[in-house]
Amino acid sequence: MIQDKVVIITGASSGIGEATAKELAKQGAKLVLAARREDRLQELVKAVEAEGGQAVYQVTDVTDREQVDALAKLAKDKFGSVDVIVNNAGLMPLSHLHKNQQDEWNTMVDVNIKGVLHGIGAVLPYMREQKSGHVINISSVAGHEVMPSSAVYSGTKFAVRAITEGLRKEESVDNHIRATIISPGAVDTELKDHISDDEIKQGIGDLKAIDASAIARAIAYAVNEPEDVAINEILIRPTAQR
Repeated sequence: MIQDKVVIITGASSGIGEATAKELAKQGAKLVLAARREDRLQELVKAVEAEGGQAVYQVTDVTDREQVDALAKLAKDKFGSVDVIVNNAGLMPLSHLHKNQQDEWNTMVDVNIKGVLHGIGAVLPYMREQKSGHVINISSVAGHEVMPSSAVYSGTKFAVRAITEGLRKEESVDNHIRATIISPGAVDTELKDHISDDEIKQGIGDLKAIDASAIARAIAYAVNEPEDVAINEILIRPTAQR
């Protein structure tokens, strides 16, 4: 059950993270929200509290291991446990390889892969001590299929899937830690704003994206299952997306 679970959400200032925070708060979760934009986090906490929910925030750059460790400590200190982390922070600056966008590639690796690893590393000590926990990592349809311009982004999302499956095999049996991969297709978020190539951005914009609340409901479903049930992977895309 979601009620009273302590849930950390990275990338909570917009999109899937914001929608997930609102969905889980409605179902009684105690939220620890993280992102870089403090004003958006403050607004989200106020919105959650206005509906009777509980939430705190901490400005966090997921590429900084110490900041993510501090985020997990905040959850433990404030609410007494660390039950769930949703590693949602991510970037998608698509580009063709010949454009040689090394800075964008490195940033994707730092946020999409290292950020997830920092989240896992921060919460595992608490979850192993509790002998319970749930790590939810946001991958992508691009983690199942590589398209022109998605080579590096897809590489990061394939990595997220591999890391999550490795976590499941290492921690599920002895420590009862569940691991879930959520792989969204086209979702109406700010991800496309990171694309510097105008032609690619236009093509992405033509897709009929679904609302981020659809992904939030999928996350809530995975969290809400009994502790002896692990939803390992959900792939969710618009009906109209090939």
